[in-house]
Amino acid sequence: MDFAFDARTEELRAKLLAFMDAYVYPAEAVAEEQRAELSSPWDTPAVVEELKAEARRQGLWNLFLPDSTYGAGLTNLQYAPLAEITGRSPQLAPTALNCAAPDTGNMEVLAQFGDDAQKKQWLEPLLAGEIRSAFAMTEPDVASSDATNITTLIERDGDDYVITGRKWYISGAMNPDCRIFIVMGKTDPDGADIRRQQSMVLVPRDTPGVTVKRAMRVFGYEDHYHGGHAEVVFDRVRVPASNLIGEEGGGFAIAQARLGPGRIHHCMRLIGMAERAIELMCRRAVAREAFGKALAQQGVVHNWIADARVAVEQLRLLVLKTAWMMDTVGNRGAHTEIQAIKIATPRTVVDIIDRAIQLQGAGGVSQDFPLAELYAGARTLMIADGPDEVHQRSLARRELKRYV
Repeated sequence: MDFAFDARTEELRAKLLAFMDAYVYPAEAVAEEQRAELSSPWDTPAVVEELKAEARRQGLWNLFLPDSTYGAGLTNLQYAPLAEITGRSPQLAPTALNCAAPDTGNMEVLAQFGDDAQKKQWLEPLLAGEIRSAFAMTEPDVASSDATNITTLIERDGDDYVITGRKWYISGAMNPDCRIFIVMGKTDPDGADIRRQQSMVLVPRDTPGVTVKRAMRVFGYEDHYHGGHAEVVFDRVRVPASNLIGEEGGGFAIAQARLGPGRIHHCMRLIGMAERAIELMCRRAVAREAFGKALAQQGVVHNWIADARVAVEQLRLLVLKTAWMMDTVGNRGAHTEIQAIKIATPRTVVDIIDRAIQLQGAGGVSQDFPLAELYAGARTLMIADGPDEVHQRSLARRELKRYV
């Protein structure tokens, strides 16, 4: 593995860093001011649309999608340092570049598994940033860490499918621009192979029977920029059979294909969040005095900063190795590494942000600094896309097989 960035990555990094300085960081405060004046908390501040237009003008658009027919055609290794930069402003930058979850994963699913009609109707407007989407898998009544547990039914009725079930923490569903759900449910609940019971179907938001009941908070945050996280009820929702993605029984495999890139993208952005926390920690340390000397002269502060720098460098190398392996041996070949970064990155970044909050004092838990919201986002990723314990179980079992 070559540790140097190639010419295209360097070019895009330079453009993106300049874009962040000139547009994104100044827009953070503007977006908050505009949000306070919106008629609905889920509407998009005007400055976000301005950022999207500028990013597209500069060619900083759909960088996440390796398929050059639809996206930038970057490898995971090329995209990793770019996603890290966007993680420094996770509420604005990914959306500005049309690289925000859950749309990224949904676009990947449609690009890889959708038919021509599905791509025309849903993928193209998503790629253009004209609409948003949601991925409906998690359910409140079962342990969704085991995806075979889901109880939502997708029943064939003539030329239609009828969907009945209840989902929650469906990211993006509160956004008024969310027009389409990818819903995972069971088409063969009694099938012998528990990983062939599930399928995925496309459900337009305005379909009769779809009810977005409420917004789910995350540590008290409504996560407006992410499009919120909703509880959604599907009450005998009827869609054409042509809305099936792929084949019946293929839902579990599609979910795994979707989650691999999603997990590494989260880890890439988490490193950027850690870098932002370290920057804020250092700025605070040199600007504040306590007990007669600058915080930067306190030994414990030295330890926090040094430990944070070492941890970030370790994580970055592991994430880059994982990206390189995904590019060279595929997602299945990089399964162990993907699980390793999913375990290590959120918990380490949570610790770094926690130290930054401690150093910031009262300001660290306030709305005047991004640290509290960064903490909530990082801590949530110890659960999202599979909780740590599930990945630890799987990774350990694979490791033990070598000795049995």
